Amino acid sequence: MKIKEQFKVREMAGEHVVIMQGRLGSDLTRIISLNDSALYLWRAVEGKEFNVEQVSELLAEHYGIDDQIAERDAARWVDKLAECGLLE
Repeated sequence: MKIKEQFKVREMAGEHVVIMQGRLGSDLTRIISLNDSALYLWRAVEGKEFNVEQVSELLAEHYGIDDQIAERDAARWVDKLAECGLLE
């Protein structure tokens, strides 16, 4: 899987939010805000193919957390991206 190229992270009012590039008349009723760990993962995999296992490894390495917790959190992050239509 891969994050769709048209989605970019921008900082707005101190928050990191996901926007769709080049879309006129966008529906702005839904804003996707990223916390620090979600932003770290986004930047680590942006423009690359990745899977849940790779995301889990990134979390475990960066935050020094247990593999089971990293796997659970990675799956949740990927599921949320898919739910929001950000993956191809």
